[in-house]
Amino acid sequence: QVQLVESGGGLVQAGGSLRLSCAASGRTFSYYAMGWFRQAPGKERDFVASISGSGGRTVYADSVKGRFTISRDNAKNTVYLEMNSLKPEDTAVYYCAADRGLMTTSSYGYDYWGQGTQVTVSS
Repeated sequence: QVQLVESGGGLVQAGGSLRLSCAASGRTFSYYAMGWFRQAPGKERDFVASISGSGGRTVYADSVKGRFTISRDNAKNTVYLEMNSLKPEDTAVYYCAADRGLMTTSSYGYDYWGQGTQVTVSS
């Protein structure tokens, strides 16, 4: 069982930056690929970024490429999402998730989820 707790969300103006963190419980954190997803009101949960267990491979949604960076610190059992040049359309609840299997961009591939953290970007 893995428990995930996100933090770092908030209100920021367009063009600003935020860094989200996701702290994981357990001693096998490096066995899991990790992903970030987001869900805006009335919309489906969308893939944002994912990172392999070792941190050597990353994948991004086209909408965030060049603006967001996913990283992880396995010694701290934490995954991060650095978000720069934020836009109002980035407003959503952001979730981190852990995947025991192959790294995937589909939410169905993830086994554990955090409770989410709200990110609001004002214009």
